[in-house]
Amino acid sequence: MPLKPPLPHHLAEKIANKLNYRHQDSTVIAVVQEATTNQVLMVASMNREAVILTLTTGYAHFWSLSRKKVWMKGETSGNKLRVIDVIVDCDLDALLLRVEPLGPTCHTLKWSCFHNNLDMLLKEFEGKENHTRKIVV
Repeated sequence: MPLKPPLPHHLAEKIANKLNYRHQDSTVIAVVQEATTNQVLMVASMNREAVILTLTTGYAHFWSLSRKKVWMKGETSGNKLRVIDVIVDCDLDALLLRVEPLGPTCHTLKWSCFHNNLDMLLKEFEGKENHTRKIVV
């Protein structure tokens, strides 16, 4: 039977200690995927503390690269991510969190943070570029 969150603290620490925290701010990459649809919802960073909190509480915690602190997804909005399963990559420096979202994942209130295709990005950039050109001319 595979281990699934929430886990006892001693097991969470053992697992966290095995990971390779080699990304920015000594973090691992976390890819967050909806467990029922396999849709990728977001990508974030996790330090050792965030990994342990995620494994012991069963709710996704991340390391904020800008605020330099651990935060629980949904702590203010209520849109938490209940962790169903955690899968570790072959290099031990990335985690796949399979989750049950309790609301939209993106801060824009969209279900996934991945909602801009390349065409939309280009149109948005061109609009800003044209607006800037008008102001400068």
